[in-house]
Amino acid sequence: MLIQLVIFDLDGTLIDSLGDLADAMNMVLDARGYPVHPHDAYRHFVGDGIEMLVRRALPHDVVDAADIPEVVDQMRREYSSRWLETTRPFPMIPALLARLRSRGIRTAVLSNKPDFATRSIVDQLFDDGVFDVIRGARDTVPLKPDPTAAIEIVSDLGVPAALSLFVGDTPIDMKTGRNAGMRTVGVTWGFRGAHELVDAGADRVIHEPLGLLEFLDASDRRGVSS
Repeated sequence: MLIQLVIFDLDGTLIDSLGDLADAMNMVLDARGYPVHPHDAYRHFVGDGIEMLVRRALPHDVVDAADIPEVVDQMRREYSSRWLETTRPFPMIPALLARLRSRGIRTAVLSNKPDFATRSIVDQLFDDGVFDVIRGARDTVPLKPDPTAAIEIVSDLGVPAALSLFVGDTPIDMKTGRNAGMRTVGVTWGFRGAHELVDAGADRVIHEPLGLLEFLDASDRRGVSS
């Protein structure tokens, strides 16, 4: 049996958005008189949604006293004003998506970024029709690694979870795929390292986008159930 659907995480997997996320949060911190962080620190702040990003970026001695909803709203406003200043697809991602499409493999995006931001960014950075489904964080659905949103996607597309693949750059993505009954591939060009992805249960770790095609070819040869 062949993989019929690949669900991608967005930030750190399809797009390099670290700079814009870091700059937006640092602007919020600076405006409130708090210390800012180097961009690299944000590799471990992002992935669990904006509220968790805010909590991780705030100083430890003020996070409990801070008005988190107010800071989250400020971060959303700041980020929405700059989310495409430096954010771009990673090299070879468009080529990978085109190759998947040529094979008849369906594709989707599932992000913990707010749904409106997820759809807006994908619409502006990728051609129309590249993805069959685009989903971000919604108030009515738990965030990854809860599998609800991933299961919704396979259900909407009529593809069994066992014939689907979840691709991402963080342990959250690996856990999401496994929780949903999918195979998982971790990527090292994003925000986390290979050892974290392996520890989270990645079936394979790849180091460049077209490596996903090699994984699919190998899976096809031995059968996805092996």
